[in-house]
Amino acid sequence: PGMEVKNFAAWDYVVFAALFIISSGIGVFFAIKERKKATSREFLVGGRQMSCGPVALSLTASFMSAVTVLGAPSEVYRFGASFTLFCIAYTFVIIFTSELFLPVFYRSGITSTYEYLQLRFNKGVRYAATVIYIVQTILYTGVVVYAPALALNQVTGFDLWGSVFATGIVCTFYCTLGGLKAVVWTDAFQMVVMIVGFLTVLIQGSAQTGGFYNVLELSTNGSRLHIIDFDVDPLRRHTFWTISVGGTFTWLGIYGVNQSTIQRCISCKTEKHAKLALYFNLVGLWIILVCAVFSGLIMYSYFKDCDPWTSGIISAPDQLMPYFVMEIFATMPGLPGLFVACAFSGTLSTVAASINALATVTFEDFVKSCFPHLSDKLSTWISKGLCILFGVMCTSMAVAASFMGSVVQ
Repeated sequence: PGMEVKNFAAWDYVVFAALFIISSGIGVFFAIKERKKATSREFLVGGRQMSCGPVALSLTASFMSAVTVLGAPSEVYRFGASFTLFCIAYTFVIIFTSELFLPVFYRSGITSTYEYLQLRFNKGVRYAATVIYIVQTILYTGVVVYAPALALNQVTGFDLWGSVFATGIVCTFYCTLGGLKAVVWTDAFQMVVMIVGFLTVLIQGSAQTGGFYNVLELSTNGSRLHIIDFDVDPLRRHTFWTISVGGTFTWLGIYGVNQSTIQRCISCKTEKHAKLALYFNLVGLWIILVCAVFSGLIMYSYFKDCDPWTSGIISAPDQLMPYFVMEIFATMPGLPGLFVACAFSGTLSTVAASINALATVTFEDFVKSCFPHLSDKLSTWISKGLCILFGVMCTSMAVAASFMGSVVQ
């Protein structure tokens, strides 16, 4: 492969801009449509009238950040397809969430998951947990914005700070205008973009590596398909136990009690819709996981004789996937843009969910308990103000992330 950085063509920017324009458009649409029903409850939990379809797509989208789109394929590329075992972990996580956690939260009629801590213990515990959540989410969201922007900038020459600020501004814009309904529907749209982006890579990639069977054969020869390993040594990178057991407990904490997950489940009209949303979301997680694993295997087959990372063409494993995309779509303007849009859809959906969840916990846990008698109009304005505040904080955190060394760390 040549050393030069292949740059974006005009068409790539058109495709990429379309993602941002449509996402903003959805926010405007809900702002106009819902302007009569201006209560903070409408704004923060969609008036509890959502149905399971869009909520399921939305959960899957914000669970899959660009870290998944860029990180998982390169993980498979380097260490093999045992990543597939995460489908076991995801399955347990969803079953536990929908059968154990969700009924408790849904029936108690809470808006912030930290209200539960007050019911169960006292106010102090609730406030402590809320503050920790806010700090952690701002830090995490900053990295989620910065990491993919960096990887894509180094490979495609795509403007780094332009994309960081565009992400921050667009997310803040549609969260503030349209509330949870806008977040859920933009997520559903971004989920479609992610899957289409993955599919184009899978189709073009397997065409360039001599077809699907060839990929499987080369992966087997390179021992990339050695999936199930029952070794009990906890220090191994990927074994059956570390992924299925370790993965279940790791994700259960992130998923089962996370404000942005629970908030969308309780925005469903019935508990049954909420459970269905979770189970449909599981199917979505499987699809994305399979796409990511196959992308990794196709990359392995493509680069098996010349690894761009060890030969120093790229400087970090995160850049493998974008580099691969620029290689296989070298003669097809617009398609690299589609892939970048796919990665950024992951970012947008995660960031939007974070901003909305942050605004909700701050409003419910701090503003409401200090000023219990706010008017509907005022409480909606405060909720919107909080969205803007957290949008600014998360974007600033992305700037700070640029001084913090390697992304995964």
